[in-house]
Amino acid sequence: MASKVVSPAIGRGFLRLKDFSKLLDENTWIEEIELSNYGEVFLNPDLLEIMRYASENKVILTINNGANFNTVKQEVLNGLVRYKVRSMSCSIDGASRETYAKYRVGGNYDAVLNNIQIINDLKKKYHTKYPLLSWQFILFGHNENELIKARRLAKSLKMDFYPKLSWDSAFSPCSPEIAKKEFYVSSREEYQEKYAANYMHRICHQLWDNPQINWDGKVLGCCRNFWGDFGSNVFNDGLADALNNENINYAKGMLLGINEAKDDIPCTHCDIYLTMKTNAKWVDRSLSRKLYMVLSRLIPHQFKYMVSEYI
Repeated sequence: MASKVVSPAIGRGFLRLKDFSKLLDENTWIEEIELSNYGEVFLNPDLLEIMRYASENKVILTINNGANFNTVKQEVLNGLVRYKVRSMSCSIDGASRETYAKYRVGGNYDAVLNNIQIINDLKKKYHTKYPLLSWQFILFGHNENELIKARRLAKSLKMDFYPKLSWDSAFSPCSPEIAKKEFYVSSREEYQEKYAANYMHRICHQLWDNPQINWDGKVLGCCRNFWGDFGSNVFNDGLADALNNENINYAKGMLLGINEAKDDIPCTHCDIYLTMKTNAKWVDRSLSRKLYMVLSRLIPHQFKYMVSEYI
């Protein structure tokens, strides 16, 4: 999402160590934290100390929403392995410099692969399998001819590989045949027509299972939300109260089809909710936790306990 869209809604900044440590000290029940969403987590100057503090407090960290992984300090690469960050997804939409640069404008393909190799070397040094690495490949018309090559390269780098449908089917659309082979649909629009649901509808479960917290403590609810917050702040109000305020509980009722939409609730402006409302196909919370964990393996950036965000 372009920064000019995101920034007015949620601001620009980074999670600070003092806020992170306070959150963990006051909420010792926290087991797992996802650190990435909009922006690039490795630009955070406090990241190394955040990883250290989480490790000391036996809190699992993941970076599964995707990292560009272009610019990373050596000590941070070392910290990823030494402090056993559980898993990380790298956004690499091509298997060559030229193709990668068409979407990741200004990115350095060689630097990304070099950083991944350094991680693999450090994992051998420290005798650990962490972080588990994934290669995220957004499928476009300009990179579909490198899909097989990218998958093979990921395997050689000991990375899981998962292609992803683009948010914008108008930008460099991929071949419908190739897309259907990977996803059973040619686009997110076709998925919505076929199943009467938004392609990313599972994100709505995050309000219950892994509520998104902005870098400054504001409650965003889910990783899709960039319209505004729910009116509470975990650093000021305390985690339990912030995640159970009137607005977020009302939003849950909206997603269940119980409450009417309200303009001051961020979900009201989300295309996922609007599709639900059009089709009267609401979030189903009767599914077992076991199924949620199965889905989390398919969509690894979801279903965590807590989420923080960098811009």
